[in-house]
Amino acid sequence: MKKFDLGRYEESLFSAGSCLLKFLSRPLNRLELMADSESENNSIHRDFYIPTYILAPNASSNSLRLPDVPTCPVLVFVNSKSGGQLGGELLRTFRHLLNKYQVFDLGEEAPDSVLRRLYLNIERLKGNGDRFAAEIEERMRIIVAGGDGTAGWLLGVVSDLKLSQPPPIATVPLGTGNNLPFAFGWGKKNPGTDLNSVISFLKQVKNAKEMKMDSWHILMRMRAPKVGSCDPVAPLELPHSLHAFHRVSPSDELNVEGFHTFRGGFWNYFSMGMDAQVSYAFHSERKTNPDKFKNQLVNQSSYLKLGCTQGWFFAPLVHPSSKNIAQLTKVKIMKKQGEWQDLHIPPSVRSIVCLNLPSFSGGLNPWGTPNSNKHRYRDLTPPFVDDGLLEVVGFRDAWHGLVLLAPKGHGTRLAQAHGIRFEFHKGTSDHTFMRIDGEPWKQPLPENDDTVVVEISHLGQVKMLATHDCRAKSIHDPSSQFSHDADEVDSDEENLVNEERRKFGAADTFKIPDEVDVSSLS
Repeated sequence: MKKFDLGRYEESLFSAGSCLLKFLSRPLNRLELMADSESENNSIHRDFYIPTYILAPNASSNSLRLPDVPTCPVLVFVNSKSGGQLGGELLRTFRHLLNKYQVFDLGEEAPDSVLRRLYLNIERLKGNGDRFAAEIEERMRIIVAGGDGTAGWLLGVVSDLKLSQPPPIATVPLGTGNNLPFAFGWGKKNPGTDLNSVISFLKQVKNAKEMKMDSWHILMRMRAPKVGSCDPVAPLELPHSLHAFHRVSPSDELNVEGFHTFRGGFWNYFSMGMDAQVSYAFHSERKTNPDKFKNQLVNQSSYLKLGCTQGWFFAPLVHPSSKNIAQLTKVKIMKKQGEWQDLHIPPSVRSIVCLNLPSFSGGLNPWGTPNSNKHRYRDLTPPFVDDGLLEVVGFRDAWHGLVLLAPKGHGTRLAQAHGIRFEFHKGTSDHTFMRIDGEPWKQPLPENDDTVVVEISHLGQVKMLATHDCRAKSIHDPSSQFSHDADEVDSDEENLVNEERRKFGAADTFKIPDEVDVSSLS
């Protein structure tokens, strides 16, 4: 019998292994690439694709029908004007991957008409016994790509439709601040628009968790001026922010004869004072020179420069004290439902921010996390996005705001409240600056009139999609509880719901006026 040669056997194994490694590491040939591409396409169809007959009432009966209901059917809304050229590129990539009829350009069709048409068709199909349509409705998710203003638009539309099964919403960061996507884990930098980046995002949406987020209504009422107009003035007289804040029509139930009434809604924040003034200057400059604002980094740099030129860094020298918040308005808060109480505002505060999310001005957290002493003596709690409370924070100037860059830094914590009311003093100023979710405007005030009141009240909740390690926290999630005992950089300067809301006249709608130019939304 021939003797077994172990050395030659090992050598042959090594040789075979080398051949296998060379095979696996060689460039893929055309057929293999096509097979991988086909497999990826099948996966996309299986998870995200919505057949045309669901989307379009007049679709051909021969349109593609899937054997199984997709695990995560998505509707995609893209503001093609956002992010410089990125919005248009993202739109093309989504349409390449998915059914082109499930991807919408907000510059071409408003989301309320899209969703109304879709859900009416789904109801018709369900009435005809179509179980596929019913399961699509149950699993539906929405993706919106744009700035915070665009995301707020979609949130308002979904709230207005009062759907029996409202779809949760994921946000793609295409704006400058991107506070909404950052709070829920989607990042704050503009995303990649190539196929791999979009496929990766779709997979994140499929694995995302649902979270509820508070919605807030804002109402302003003043006596109709005898001379001039007190309508909000958006940058360059354009309706940039009027999707968020506008005058109600004469037929609206909120309208009061002899008064002007304005209303809007927000999900991230409302601010008033110098920070809104700087934002107003930025948007005005962007409208004048749009070619200079096509890069997120350049936008943020320009914002910082405008903060200097507007005096935000040197407010004590250039900002008249008569426009500080305490001199401009009296502030009341609702700590207990139906009970208003005065809120003391330190005299040096030049900007006041009412926060719903722990993300402001590009991802900063002005409220921070109060320690156990603040909780014990001032009843201040960590910020939750679904607790029915606004966090009210004050700032003296931009230098004060820089404390947010320090670990555990925060602004001047003024209060947490279920509602807040601003009552403007008579004749103190002929205007102020306000901002909702990144959208600023200049607000004229009538002279010698003490009837100007702005009131913010809670108005239900919306469903969001979030990554599992996002910054936003739910009061109902035990894993999201904060530690109260960490040291913090402390800059505090001085240590019956529907009935009450209806007394002032809060609305139950977030509808955008028809005349709003979508291309002006961030």
